[in-house]
Amino acid sequence: MKLFRERVFAVVKRIPKGKVLTYKQVATKAGSPRAFRAVGSVLKSNFDPRIPCHRVVKSDGGLGNYNRGGPSAKRKLLLIEGVPLTSSNL
Repeated sequence: MKLFRERVFAVVKRIPKGKVLTYKQVATKAGSPRAFRAVGSVLKSNFDPRIPCHRVVKSDGGLGNYNRGGPSAKRKLLLIEGVPLTSSNL
């Protein structure tokens, strides 16, 4: 059985450009629906550009953090990819 970390990375790799999933959705798809905080911990240690962790956002509409430049870099990447952002997550 794959480690949780590997399952999270596999889910996030499949998020298409222009789309996002919440940390909770990633946790659910990785087989551990209550582990949404753990998803954040896994992603903050990801520096593999093939794993688009900027496409994972908070359930409340916020962007969350991003280990490669913080929320402003995450916002910029999502806008470039065409993800509609609202005033609550700007």
